[in-house]
Parts: sequence; C-alpha cells; structure tokens
Amino acid sequence: MVQAYILIQTEVGKASTVAEVVAKIAGVVQAEDVTGPYDVIVRAQAETVDELGRMVVAKVQKVEGITRTLTCPIVHI
Repeated sequence: MVQAYILIQTEVGKASTVAEVVAKIAGVVQAEDVTGPYDVIVRAQAETVDELGRMVVAKVQKVEGITRTLTCPIVHI
C-alpha cells in the first residue's frame, strides 16, 4: 500500500468545495481545507505508485477549482 499527502492550491474561495469533492474520490482517506500556502491537504492511498499517480492525474487534478497539486509520498525509514 502506497500513501501520500496531496497538497492542493485552488482558485480563491474554492477550497471548501474542492475538499468536499476530492473527499469522495476512491482512495482518498481524508481531505481538509487549511490555511497557508496550500488550500487543501489530502491523504490518499493506492496499491501501487502508478495507481496513485493515475488517481492524482485522472481524478484529483480534474476537479474544478484546482490550480496546482504537489504529491508527497509517505516513506517509512
């Protein structure tokens, strides 16, 4: 199982709506709107890195109001 945080920047005033929509995507464990340089932080999981990448590109990035994403895979050192 691969897990990652996805940091999302949105259009002004869209953070809450984006968080609600993204939270419904399969593989998303949690989506919260936050303050700071990013507007929404998502915790997601998938079986493989490729599957995680497909989820981000094909589903998350297509949500209306998102302007930029940064995916941070979780590592266990």
